[in-house]
Amino acid sequence: MLPLKNVITLEYKNVMKISREDVQKVAQLARLRLCEEELVTMTGQLDTILSYVDKLNELDTDGVEPTTHVLAVSNAFREDRVRPSLTRQQALANGPAVDEESFLVPRVL
Repeated sequence: MLPLKNVITLEYKNVMKISREDVQKVAQLARLRLCEEELVTMTGQLDTILSYVDKLNELDTDGVEPTTHVLAVSNAFREDRVRPSLTRQQALANGPAVDEESFLVPRVL
């Protein structure tokens, strides 16, 4: 009798949702070079994701409205209002090094 890990692996390989060739094609379209090890890993990971999505498709969603947000939110933004802001002198007051117009920072090369 095979150990459970081997049984799962054999079962897993028999129902792959994506083929190695599909992963190669997508990698080529994305201009990615995948070595053999990366190709095997990516194929397994993408197959796991697709299997999960397939499992979600088994759910009965009749009568469930599509949503884009957990809560019913019509507009999450506040109204724009013109308000007084800091003067240049107030904004520069706490700067460690300033001239009359701006903060002074070390040159980055």
